[in-house]
Amino acid sequence: MTGDGKNDAAPAGRGSQRLAETVAELIERDIVKEGWRTGSVLGSERELIERYGVSRAVFREAVRLIEHHQMARMRRGPGGGLVVTEPDPGIVRDAARVYLRHAAVNRRQLFEARMALELAGVTTAIEKLTESGIARLTEALETERELIERGVTLGHARHLHRVIAELAGNPAITLFVEVLAQLDQDMVQDEWESDGRPDEGNREAAVESHQAHQAMVAAIVAGDAPLAQHRMRRHLQAVAELLKNE
Repeated sequence: MTGDGKNDAAPAGRGSQRLAETVAELIERDIVKEGWRTGSVLGSERELIERYGVSRAVFREAVRLIEHHQMARMRRGPGGGLVVTEPDPGIVRDAARVYLRHAAVNRRQLFEARMALELAGVTTAIEKLTESGIARLTEALETERELIERGVTLGHARHLHRVIAELAGNPAITLFVEVLAQLDQDMVQDEWESDGRPDEGNREAAVESHQAHQAMVAAIVAGDAPLAQHRMRRHLQAVAELLKNE
C-alpha cells in the first residue's frame, strides 16, 4: 500500500475495490471506538490517507462507501475533513426490507421472526414500563382509533407495535420489529389488492386489530406479562391469517 497520495486515478479491479472496502471498515471501527461523536472530525484527507496507508484514489472510494452508509461525510475547505454523521434509521429499515423482499422471505418465516421478537419485546416493555410509557401507549391507541374512523385501514397498526418495541429499550428489537411490521403490511396490501377485497372487509379487519391492541395494552399496563404475550401471540396469528396459506 502507498501512503503518499500521488495516485489519483480511480481504483481499478476487484483488488482495489476490496482494499477500499477494508479501509471503510477501518474507518467505521474508528468511528465506533471514538464513541460515534456526531459532528466530530476524524481527520483531514491527507491525515487519513497517511493513517490508513493507501492511495488517494482508494481512500476516496472508501469515503464514498462510508458516505453511502451515512457514517460520515467529507467536508471540503479550511477546517474540513471526514465528519462523523448520524445514520438515518429510515434508510436502514428500507434497505433491510428491500433485501428481505429480494431474498423472497415467505409468510411463515416472517410470522416466526415477528413472533419471537415481539414476544420478547412486550415482556421487556412491561419490566421497564413507566407513567410516560403508559401515556405513549394510550396516545398510540387513540391515534389508531382516529385513523380507522377516517377510513385508514392499512398502516394504522404499525405505530403501536413500534411504541411497544421502543419501550423495551432495545434498538435491535425496535429496528427489526419495524422492518417486519412494514413487510407484513406490504404483504397484506398486495393480497387485498390482487383479490379486489372490498373496503368493508378491510375496515372490519382494522377494527378487530384495534380491539386486539386495546387488549394487549391493558395487559401491559396491568403488568401481566403472560397475558400480554398470549394476546400478542393471538393477534399476530390473526394477522397471519389475513394472508392466504402458502
